[in-house]
Amino acid sequence: MKELSVLSIICSCFYPESRNKLVKVTHHCGDILYCIVLLDADFADVIRASGQAFEVILKPLSPVSDVAQNLPSPPKRDISLEDIEKKLEAAEERRKSQEAQVLKVLAEKREHERDVLLKAMEENSNFSRMAEEKLQSKLEQIKENREAHLAAMIERLQEKERHAAVVRRNKEMREEVEA
Repeated sequence: MKELSVLSIICSCFYPESRNKLVKVTHHCGDILYCIVLLDADFADVIRASGQAFEVILKPLSPVSDVAQNLPSPPKRDISLEDIEKKLEAAEERRKSQEAQVLKVLAEKREHERDVLLKAMEENSNFSRMAEEKLQSKLEQIKENREAHLAAMIERLQEKERHAAVVRRNKEMREEVEA
C-alpha cells in the first residue's frame, strides 16, 4: 500500500507514461460521494490525505463503459394542436388564478388599512372628547373655587363691618356715659 496526496493524484494525470488503465477515485465525505476518474495505473488501492480516505479502483479501459455513458434520450412524442391548446388554456387558468389571488391579497390589505385608519380616527375622537371633558371639569372646578374664595372674602368683609359697627357703638356709648 502506498500513501499519496490528492495533489499527486491530480498531477499524475498530466504525465502521459501510463494510460492503459482507467482509475476511478471515489471520495466519501459524510453522506456525499465524490468520484474522480483518471487515466493512470500507478496508484495504490487506498490513499489517505489529511484524514480522508480515497478508494482507487484499477480497471482496464473497456468499450462497454463508453457506450454506457452515451445512452440516447427517450424519443420525443409528437405534440398535437389540441395538447398545445390544452396547455395554453391551463396556463391562462393559472395566470387568472394567480391574478385573482393577488387581487384578493390587495383587497385584504386595503380593508386592513381602512380598519386601522377608522380605529385611529375613533381613538383620536375619543382622546379629543376626553380632553375636552377634562378641561371643562377643570374650568368648572376653578370657577367653583373662585366663587367660594370670593364668598369667603365677602363674608370676612361683612364680619369686619359688623365688628367695626359694634366697636363704634361701644365707643359712642362710652362717650355718652363719660359725658
